[in-house]
Amino acid sequence: MESRRITAHGDGLTAPVIEFYPQVKSVHEAMIMASGALFALRGVAALAGFGWPLSWPARLLSYVIDTTLLAAAVLLLVLLPWSTFANGWLSMKLGLLVVYVVLGYLALRSGRSVGVRWVLFALALLAYGWMYTIARLHHPLGALHEFINP
Repeated sequence: MESRRITAHGDGLTAPVIEFYPQVKSVHEAMIMASGALFALRGVAALAGFGWPLSWPARLLSYVIDTTLLAAAVLLLVLLPWSTFANGWLSMKLGLLVVYVVLGYLALRSGRSVGVRWVLFALALLAYGWMYTIARLHHPLGALHEFINP
């Protein structure tokens, strides 16, 4: 039985897309760091009372980074064998992604006290960090796994 083969066409040649895995992973990792750094910077500045974090250029940069991040994530999902995700780490990471986005959105928007927004911001950063450890360890509990099962 022949395995499924996804190909990319360029210069009239056909090459397996898995050959692009290192580049796609590097882009994904770079966008993770850029997204987290920009969120942290925007969050601190917004909570300090600056207006630029909610300006169109700052939001546009965030959209570009996050769209590139999502595109690279989808490519990795297509490239990697499904057995890579068998223990549920990806499902947990995606669930935390939703939590992170909601907490981050609430932290950056006015309408709540600054104290509540700082708590939401801190919780969003914790969710981001937990997602990072889940991805690094490929375990649904991430770094918590090391404390629970020493």
